[in-house]
Amino acid sequence: MLSSECIQASHLERQALIYVRQSTPQQAISNQESLRLQYALKQRAIECGWPAERVEIIDADVGMTGTTTEGRTGFKELVSRVSLGQAGIVFAYDVTRLARNCSDWYQLLDLCGFRQCLIGDHDGIYDPGLINGRLLLGLKGQISELELHTIRARLNSGLLNKAQRGELVVALPVGYERDELGRIVKQADQETQSRIELIFSTFLQEKSLGGVVRYFNRRKLLIPRRNYNSDIIWKPPTCSAISSLLRNPTYAGAYTYGRTRHVPQDAAPHKRRKRPLEINEWKVLLQDRYPAYISWNTFLKIQAMLRDNHAEYDRKQSRGIPRQGPALLQGIVYCGQCGHQMTVQYRQGTKYICNYLYHQRRHPVCLRAPALPVEQQIIGSFWEVLASAELDLLAKAERLRQTEAKEVIKAADQQLQRLRYQAQLAERQYRKSDPDNRLVAAELERRWELSLRELKAAEESAQRDARLCIPTSEITPEIRAAWTHAGAALPEMWAKNRLTPQQKKSLLRSLIDKVVVQRSTPGTLQVRIVWKGGDFSNVDVPVTVASLSQLPFAREMEDEIVRLAKQGKHDEWIAYKLQRRGYRSPQETYLSVNTVAAIRLRHNIFRTTRTCCTPVGSLNVLQLARRLRIPASWIHIQIQRDTIIVPIDEESGRFIFPDTLATLEKIRKLQNGEVKELHF
Repeated sequence: MLSSECIQASHLERQALIYVRQSTPQQAISNQESLRLQYALKQRAIECGWPAERVEIIDADVGMTGTTTEGRTGFKELVSRVSLGQAGIVFAYDVTRLARNCSDWYQLLDLCGFRQCLIGDHDGIYDPGLINGRLLLGLKGQISELELHTIRARLNSGLLNKAQRGELVVALPVGYERDELGRIVKQADQETQSRIELIFSTFLQEKSLGGVVRYFNRRKLLIPRRNYNSDIIWKPPTCSAISSLLRNPTYAGAYTYGRTRHVPQDAAPHKRRKRPLEINEWKVLLQDRYPAYISWNTFLKIQAMLRDNHAEYDRKQSRGIPRQGPALLQGIVYCGQCGHQMTVQYRQGTKYICNYLYHQRRHPVCLRAPALPVEQQIIGSFWEVLASAELDLLAKAERLRQTEAKEVIKAADQQLQRLRYQAQLAERQYRKSDPDNRLVAAELERRWELSLRELKAAEESAQRDARLCIPTSEITPEIRAAWTHAGAALPEMWAKNRLTPQQKKSLLRSLIDKVVVQRSTPGTLQVRIVWKGGDFSNVDVPVTVASLSQLPFAREMEDEIVRLAKQGKHDEWIAYKLQRRGYRSPQETYLSVNTVAAIRLRHNIFRTTRTCCTPVGSLNVLQLARRLRIPASWIHIQIQRDTIIVPIDEESGRFIFPDTLATLEKIRKLQNGEVKELHF
């Protein structure tokens, strides 16, 4: 029903609620007439029979959108009053004031119909408990939602159409400004221009955001930023500021629109956050519209580097920058079974583990690979490839160093010019002030002194940096020869741990694109090394297994041990000979004496006391261990690992050492880590 015939005495006994809402704070300021019409509904309620003391206005949602109930405290209060049966009627100028979402609107209709609460607008009064009233209110709610969609689509279409022509005015990043004719030009300040160019060139050299920030902080260089008034201010660099500058396609001369999309948040679906889109998903991309600081190809290269540096632990699609951890293949090793990137696990030794499908679908872990044997094989292949490459880095490194020094000195000089200008400006303002007005003069004098102190500190810093950045006048033949033979010295520097983990990883990545690992047998990993340029190498890496039966050659090795043991060969001799033929223990990369003894005893072959003794002037492993008071097993392990190279006596089947003080001293040095290998 559409008239006051719907109003009953039971409705008049309850309150009349007037709901007032404007969509944005700007509308609340500019659309005053709409607010007056909504507040005038109080008089409408009085005319319908409600006493003035029972009419209440709810205007807590002025400046809130009606597309959702989130944050609308006034609407929540209205719903609670209706649900408690305190409201006889709800007045709104039109249904768009109450809700622009049908899901919220129909819930309110159901609640009002259940509590016998009327709904009124500027057209009439409706009873949502009756079919006619519910039908009309439902149509008005659908029209309201459609109207919001239509208005939004019309506005977005207009903006997009204008942006496709490149005529939509967008905010300009620091380094650009509009001239008197509205054209986009570079900032007139040369310091701003050169500082932006230095940021891009430094990133291409350092290859990480943190590296750029550290580079600028070491040299006490500031970067230009915009304040709320779009004025240029100079601040210390931060990773977020450098990132926003490097990701902005405007510096590549491109006009863009629609580079982000609003998506619901996982924790709060009613809230939305911006998500950057890929370049091929941008709504508008017009190249060569602005004066560029870098080329478009350089911009794409920088985006690829930023993507590659970001460690996406959820999707495993990027390598990440080299980090401190000892795992040398972090970020470049992939599972050969499912194709996903493998993560690093440092619990109980360094391992590479493929757990992507486990996290996504709770599938079993694809692969666990020990890091040490894989990395040793990769490093050996790397040195073989590097040895065949012709390295001539001296001229390139020297040119890069000189260019870097010139850019730093230029940036420091421009920063000094700006500080001198600020000091002179502060001085002029102070001298123009009225000396009798001490409040103003004192403040201007303080600003002048502060500018002079900043200028003095910058001059001292620039002098120190200039002395450090002066290129050497001459490169001696000794230095040139050292650079020429740097490739040959790298393995030695690597073995002596003179390179940090980041340097080792960066060195490997210079030639290796990725490493694919797959288990071919329980005791063997098939490793494919994909080199830069597309070439690849396949290698098999033996790895430890849980038991002897999992070794592919277990039966063959056991038969050989039994055969040699029956011939009376000593366990040390059997382990030494079979290891040279490629056999090994399940938990080690070598064949231990304990494994030989265990297999021999399993077949009831017992070692008898041998009549032959150790040759005169020699010591066997047990005698040497007793002299040094160390476990004999430690010496056996070093022999099996080829850390100690010692001959074996064919007659006794024992490893023999010279019975001299020099032998004892060498073993002690090896145990203390003073030497890496021993040869007897």
